[in-house]
Amino acid sequence: MRPEIEGAVALLRAGELVAFPTETVYGLGADAMSPAAVAKIFAAKGRPADHPLIVHLSAAAHMARWAREVPAEAEKLAAAFWPGPLTLILKRQPQVADAVTGGQDTVGLRVPNHPLALELLAAFAGANGGGLAAPSANRFGRISPTTAAHVREELNDAVPLILDGGPCPVGIESTILDLSRGKAVLLRPGVIGAADIARIIGHAPEAAAPRETGSETPRVSGSLDAHYAPRTPLALVSSDGLLFALRSALVAGERIAVLAPTPQAITHDLVAWKQSSADPAAFAHDLYANLRALDALGCARILVQQPPAGEAWLAVNDRLRRAAAGSGEDDET
Repeated sequence: MRPEIEGAVALLRAGELVAFPTETVYGLGADAMSPAAVAKIFAAKGRPADHPLIVHLSAAAHMARWAREVPAEAEKLAAAFWPGPLTLILKRQPQVADAVTGGQDTVGLRVPNHPLALELLAAFAGANGGGLAAPSANRFGRISPTTAAHVREELNDAVPLILDGGPCPVGIESTILDLSRGKAVLLRPGVIGAADIARIIGHAPEAAAPRETGSETPRVSGSLDAHYAPRTPLALVSSDGLLFALRSALVAGERIAVLAPTPQAITHDLVAWKQSSADPAAFAHDLYANLRALDALGCARILVQQPPAGEAWLAVNDRLRRAAAGSGEDDET
């Protein structure tokens, strides 16, 4: 076992936190079977206690330790997509801590597709199939980290160890699919889309209904209307609206940051322009790093040109919509 993995496992077994890379974003890991360790995640992030966490496993073979019901569809999807950016919501085993599930009867499970994460998880799991509860390694509601440097900026001394595995190759969070109610329901879009899921289980998953009081839909990570947000107010604008908004800001003397797929259209000292990719996968990969860079400029607003509609852009548009809803607020709100 490599020294850095050995040290990380020792910290985790002692009830401490370790940040580690996955293919999606960096996670803030703790022993998922230790309520005291999991509580440190909530304290470090400033995360509300009723928000469930995703348990990361080293292999699909460990699902039954965490889920009391593993339907055939879950087995098929795990075989097709694990390791990978798909989280399955299943009925929990009784011994799974309420701190992990937010007090619900369900638990989110996934096997990440990153060599460093898999090495850590395999070393930690041992023979009993232990897992790590690991939300994104950032302050609650803020931009998810896709590099070790982002984690240090966000959490600093709150994390005893950050394993640096380089930039995350996917860049946005996993797809979340609920299989706990006898049907497949897509709760959070990701790079594994509804069509990908349908090819494996033979039918498309249902779209999640709007949340209502008393709804049986499980609470899951990243499902709040406001999430993934910069501190700078962020607005989504059309291509035509972008130039109008920019000109209006310049008249008002505002400094504006722009994320758009086109080359810079207005050159001005008050305009900071970052060109995004026209490819959805590349846009997703760069999204959080781009938002962090623009957020650090201290502009009055961030304007993001609305990406196209359609299945390929569903996850990106989901993250941008939530980022716009949550931006411009203080950490304590």
